[in-house]
Amino acid sequence: MATEDVQTEAEAIQSPPLRAFSAVISGMNAAGSCWIVLLMLLINAEAISRSAFNQPIIGVIEMIEISVIGIVFLQLADSLRRGVFIRSDGLFNQVKSRKPRVAHGMAICTYMLGAIFMALILWGCIPYFLSAWTNDWYVGVEGMFTAPKWPIVLIVNIAIFMTMIQFLIMSGAHCRQIITRK
Repeated sequence: MATEDVQTEAEAIQSPPLRAFSAVISGMNAAGSCWIVLLMLLINAEAISRSAFNQPIIGVIEMIEISVIGIVFLQLADSLRRGVFIRSDGLFNQVKSRKPRVAHGMAICTYMLGAIFMALILWGCIPYFLSAWTNDWYVGVEGMFTAPKWPIVLIVNIAIFMTMIQFLIMSGAHCRQIITRK
């Protein structure tokens, strides 16, 4: 991430609502990190139980399957905010060094496309969540281990919404850069 991008983001987070939003998405990232630690402990306990006592912990595979999805989405908005979201910025940096206003325009377009993409994903995920909730969908094998799908789908929906808002915040920060720099 370029230094000016960091300054733009720092300027955008001056208002209390944006600081609160930033704290929420940082908390989501922290929850995802704690979830990773719990998964590591569960996997190690399962490996020890399987090898030492020939008694595997039932449902670990299913818990890992649904957990990875939740973890990725919990950490999505904060990775975007901190500038570690995957991107290729070689062209952007060259344009920014020569024509900063054009680069900010490119950033606005990119972040708005990201927000639109998140809105489209959310539009598809909300009906999926409602179906998982009302039809009591689950993961696992009935009689052995089952877990409801709706909590993970709810986490995904919330995280997608928060990522969409973060895209809009970053787009707004670049709009302010164009307006304030003449």
